[in-house]
Amino acid sequence: MAVLTHPLFLSVCILAFPKYLLDFLGLRNRICKKSLPYFLARFTVMYNEQVASKKQELLSNLQEFAGPSGKLSLLELGCGTGPNFKFYPPGCRVTCIDPNPKFEKFLIKSIAENRHLQFEHFLVAAGEDLHQVADDSMDVVVCTLVLCSVKNQERILQEVCRVRRPVNALNFMEHTAAKHSSWNFSGQQFLSLARHFLFETCQERARGMSQDYLVPESWEVLKGWRDYIKRTQKPA
Repeated sequence: MAVLTHPLFLSVCILAFPKYLLDFLGLRNRICKKSLPYFLARFTVMYNEQVASKKQELLSNLQEFAGPSGKLSLLELGCGTGPNFKFYPPGCRVTCIDPNPKFEKFLIKSIAENRHLQFEHFLVAAGEDLHQVADDSMDVVVCTLVLCSVKNQERILQEVCRVRRPVNALNFMEHTAAKHSSWNFSGQQFLSLARHFLFETCQERARGMSQDYLVPESWEVLKGWRDYIKRTQKPA
């Protein structure tokens, strides 16, 4: 397996060279922001088919956290094209946040296809700064394949704690490192170099992240709140 990994890794380096060049010229971010939504619009359809049961498990209890009115206020961080909408309960009031404004037209399409939801806002912002969201205003926060792509996980979790109501939930799904003896792990190794360029800010944590990494004891910001965290991990 190792014999195949090195030439494949070299091949990915060669294929990724144009993206390195664009990054050097200062053009990559602009092009990536425009092209990523089109890629994800296709990719997430296939991905949802593969992980539908996992997402249903992860998001099955959302309605339990609805406020006194019975309406569930949900904040989704890194909403992308809206692939999670189909898994949200009817009547759910959804506020979406993503740093890429180019996702908006894809979100409008997703909302049109999911009439069971009540769409509130699309906010262009990074998860580390949710100043546009009021304190104690959300029942549930959801993020899928997002925590690998942020600059400061602790700051995001602090913001999540700020915007949530006293009884709330954080539901997230992340990709983690596959078993070291598997083909998936070899694939993670030679694709890790191109990961940053293909998926904007996605970090290389999946190369060594174990399944216990995502909710470690070091996340002191969530101390006393752990009972309301629901997670699902899937190797990248």
